[in-house]
Amino acid sequence: MSFGLGHGKSLSAGEIGLTMDDLAPMPDAALGPAGDPSLAWIDPRGWFEDASASFELEIGSGKGTFILEQAQRQPETNFLGIEWAREFYLYAADRIRRRGLTNVRMLHADATEILRWRMPPGIIDVIHLYFSDPWPKKKHQKRRVVQDAFLANAHRALKAGGELRIVTDHPEYWVWMEAHFDRWSSAEGVDGLRFDREAFTSEKRAHGAGEGELVGTNFERKYAREGRPFNAAALRKPA
Repeated sequence: MSFGLGHGKSLSAGEIGLTMDDLAPMPDAALGPAGDPSLAWIDPRGWFEDASASFELEIGSGKGTFILEQAQRQPETNFLGIEWAREFYLYAADRIRRRGLTNVRMLHADATEILRWRMPPGIIDVIHLYFSDPWPKKKHQKRRVVQDAFLANAHRALKAGGELRIVTDHPEYWVWMEAHFDRWSSAEGVDGLRFDREAFTSEKRAHGAGEGELVGTNFERKYAREGRPFNAAALRKPA
């Protein structure tokens, strides 16, 4: 399918790109206090040639730099990138299509809502969240991705031993994140759920990252040129 971007340009998402229109509608019976959430689940592993392969999710893929490089170096792993900005989603999907990669899909959607409503439990090996919008104004902080509800949904969707990997350049957002991480990695956890907090070691560096980089995204390279320091963490769902 082809999507116009204006100025005479057109990008083809092909079978790489999916939108909310491609998903089954949300059943009414899944909603409300008495609803059954499982009725809304859609297993995205079925979108790939080998549905049994390891499955990783990137939240906010931007132009696809990270997921493109990582997927080429991990052909045995399936990757789903979720991007809200339509133009970036189309750009990333087109880059993936041109490389002929069969282990990557892009979804144009709100990733937090997909994680909350549509993702079955225990299917994801790694969730990547890199340089998400810090929403610095206090009145906008409820829009930040890292919230207790998001961490609960990530915990549910991850396999036992799976990881949520996070990088940010924003110091105030990092303070916010650490406060959440401290609660979720305490002995009690939050509502009985907990993560093991680990360092973002060299073992977790993206395969496409350059010297001194963690993940090699466009944002990381831009911020590195500006001299901004980064903070990173890995939260592992206990096995």
